[in-house]
Amino acid sequence: MRILIITPYYSPDLGPSAPLFKMLSTCLVARGHQMTVIVAVPHYPSGQIPKEYKKWKIQRSYEDGVEVIRVPLPSLDRAKMTNRMIQFICYQIGATWEGLNRNYDAVIATTTALSVWLPYACLAVLRRIPSIYSVHDLYPDIGVSLGIFKNKVVIKAVASLEGYCLRHAQQVRILSDSYRPGLHQLGVPDSKMVLIYDWVDTDLIHPIPQENPFSKGNGFSNHFIVLYAGNIGLSQGLEIILVAAEMLADQPDIKFIFVGDGSGKESLQSQANLRHLHNVKFIPFQPREILCEVLASADISLVILRRGVGSNSLPSKTFSIMASGRPILVSVDEDSETWKLVKQADAGVWVPPEDPLKLVQAILALKQDKSLRDRLGHNGRIWVEQHHSPQNAAEQFEKLLQTAIQIHTSSSL
Repeated sequence: MRILIITPYYSPDLGPSAPLFKMLSTCLVARGHQMTVIVAVPHYPSGQIPKEYKKWKIQRSYEDGVEVIRVPLPSLDRAKMTNRMIQFICYQIGATWEGLNRNYDAVIATTTALSVWLPYACLAVLRRIPSIYSVHDLYPDIGVSLGIFKNKVVIKAVASLEGYCLRHAQQVRILSDSYRPGLHQLGVPDSKMVLIYDWVDTDLIHPIPQENPFSKGNGFSNHFIVLYAGNIGLSQGLEIILVAAEMLADQPDIKFIFVGDGSGKESLQSQANLRHLHNVKFIPFQPREILCEVLASADISLVILRRGVGSNSLPSKTFSIMASGRPILVSVDEDSETWKLVKQADAGVWVPPEDPLKLVQAILALKQDKSLRDRLGHNGRIWVEQHHSPQNAAEQFEKLLQTAIQIHTSSSL
């Protein structure tokens, strides 16, 4: 098959989906398919464009057999919603223009419609090409719950764009069964939804010693490291970590480490400074090549989301932590797919979201029980090896694309 993927984020971008679609595309090439991806130049999460990509022209390359087309964007502060929309619009126009001159048999597009609606409409719907719409977050629900979308007209417009993409897709890929109720409200039947969990590069990320170049270089030796690695945004509610750090200030061997960037980082750093938290350290996003070292530096890794957000989200970092062989401390809604998955794998422990006292108690309990930490970390590693390899994901997407083509052909007769 000739497959076109429409998504703003692709390695070396730092978005959580960027490496996933790099892995998927590469594995589909290995299965004999011709892959083209139309993406934006790297810009996530800050909105700033690296120097080597600041060219106002389409950039084309072949990477591991995948044709990669990068659309230029202005370098803007992504913390401001207006700037995000400008970048979304620039990507959509560039992606649409570039895709019009190409031939392909099927399309995969990723949420949100705010970033892919125009190219999806022009390159899949209007050209009558069978497609899969891959849902990574429920919009407008998540934007409403985070207070990003407040105006009823805006909420209705976002829902309309999402509904358009969902209606016209032959298949809708979901990464969590918890998405089903929200998608029902947007008119998507169960028969159209297919669950494919996210995947992780189990070769790149694997258990290595805690004492490694990254941990040594950052002075982590002889400390108990509680790590949050990933996007520092609005949905996580990471302030709870600062409260926990303040409560544990009398235990100087416990260090709280943030590795990442995002729209919420500046505020979080300011709060840490105001609280005089010497047991908290912020480190920028690290190159993907040393992600294994970053994750291995932890004694405990955190997956945290605000109350009400976790029910409709399954952070991809969960799989990376499991692959690293480290225990997960999950602070999300108890009925969330994230906790169900971690519980099923027996790879971590749960505390209620936005409850710093319970978070502190869980940290201390895990600190005192190394055998439990080792067991949970080992279980997580075994689980992702068996269920979440990129090769497994590529096989599932291949079947999904074949089904989409069959559905489209049948409906055209």
